[in-house]
Amino acid sequence: MPGRFEIHSLRETIATTFHVTDGNVRFDLQANYNIAPSQQVPIVIQLEERRIVPARWGFVPSWSKDLTAGYKMINARAESVAEKPSFKKAFQDQRCLVIADGFYEWKHAGKDRLPVYIRQKSGQPIGFAGLFGIWTSPEGEQVRTCAIITVDANELVKPIHDRMPVITPGA
Repeated sequence: MPGRFEIHSLRETIATTFHVTDGNVRFDLQANYNIAPSQQVPIVIQLEERRIVPARWGFVPSWSKDLTAGYKMINARAESVAEKPSFKKAFQDQRCLVIADGFYEWKHAGKDRLPVYIRQKSGQPIGFAGLFGIWTSPEGEQVRTCAIITVDANELVKPIHDRMPVITPGA
């Protein structure tokens, strides 16, 4: 779906994988093995050149009064993202890749939920298709936020969860 993901690849590996020149990596890439909603994550955006910039995970629509709306919008369903008022504008012109090395889903085993780590077989970083936006607080502070686009799970993920992120190997 995902509710948590991680990143540990080196800055140089990420820049090379996503074809971003080192001068356009505008984020201090540090390993994080338990990225949760509301945390800063690296995203690839395309302006005049590709850049890696920080974004708060959890999309906040421009009309929201505060950042708490982002806790409910960490993921966007691919089937409805183009029509949902919260995501429609971002889907048209503010797409991104959310950088990760893998993600976690929780498999139900009786009453227990066991974390399962999902990654590329090669171990290389991946990009989750995503959307970003700039939310402005009532005080005028601007915050870049993002959401991950999800689809029905493929045959490998389906036994664990019914949804998964749209995954793109290095772009």
